[in-house]
Amino acid sequence: MINTSTPYKAADERYDNPDIFMRCGNSGVLLPKVSLGFWHNFGADAPFERSRAITRYAFDHGITHFDLANNYGPPNGSAEETMGRLMNEDFRPYRDELFIATKAGYEMWPGPYGNWGSRKYLMASLDQSLKRMNLEYVDLFYSHRYDPNTPLEETLQALADIVRAGKALYIGISRWPLEALKFANDYLRRQNIPILIYQGRLNMLDREPQEEGILDYCAENGIGFISFSPLAQGLLTDRYLNDIPTDSRMSRNKSLKPESLTPELLAKLRRLNDIAAQRGESLAAMALAWILEQKGVTSVLVGASSVEQLATNMQSIHSAPFSEELLNIL
Repeated sequence: MINTSTPYKAADERYDNPDIFMRCGNSGVLLPKVSLGFWHNFGADAPFERSRAITRYAFDHGITHFDLANNYGPPNGSAEETMGRLMNEDFRPYRDELFIATKAGYEMWPGPYGNWGSRKYLMASLDQSLKRMNLEYVDLFYSHRYDPNTPLEETLQALADIVRAGKALYIGISRWPLEALKFANDYLRRQNIPILIYQGRLNMLDREPQEEGILDYCAENGIGFISFSPLAQGLLTDRYLNDIPTDSRMSRNKSLKPESLTPELLAKLRRLNDIAAQRGESLAAMALAWILEQKGVTSVLVGASSVEQLATNMQSIHSAPFSEELLNIL
């Protein structure tokens, strides 16, 4: 059990396993294969000491990359506020060892300037994020979603200017369609500010980035790829193999609906669980390891509601390689 009441000193052995890191595209950046996402479990509704214990455990075990967004919470902004408190109370001495990302693209305040991808919104949002996180800069700033109405040049120039202003060291793209990604890559390379990484939903149940060619494009153009929702919001764990737990996201009918657990999906999950058992690992560990096996993937973003859950997910780093035959089956 981690004692969160004493001043934090990071574990001396946090970098003893160099195999935890992967190079991010064609860049100088190394990211941990498993990164910590603040989408859920780090907002104002979560106990701060639990968030602190999870974050300390992550860093003590080599997880240097923390992924946030302006709208993470709930409520919006509160995950960044948690990060800001952690920076002030625990991680300030280790700032240069951390790779902190945030994003802007979803609604944050009323009116026409608090959403999407305009220059005004992106720059104002990042200023707010930096204040909430008690940071002078972020390591990575994303356009969180494709804006079909704002000219791409406006969004991309804002991202380039944010880097030039020193408010972000690198920029990323999240959930943009392939043709827009290609445009962004060409535009930003002309600005000498290449895209560091693309964030997309990739897991064993949702392979859209593969099917649409995004993963291949990133690999061929030196852009890293990081998967969010790698466990399909908990479906690719043992939580739903028998019933719907009363304390689960699905039972609370939040972003995961009970009707999504069809008999066909349940049968598939049980089959995958059997394969994982044959490999001597949990379904979650196998699902994460499968993503890391895909060409061009740099890291997977995991959330965690406990230290134990994070520790289980980190086992994927040490998973056995997949045979070609098994990859074809999966």
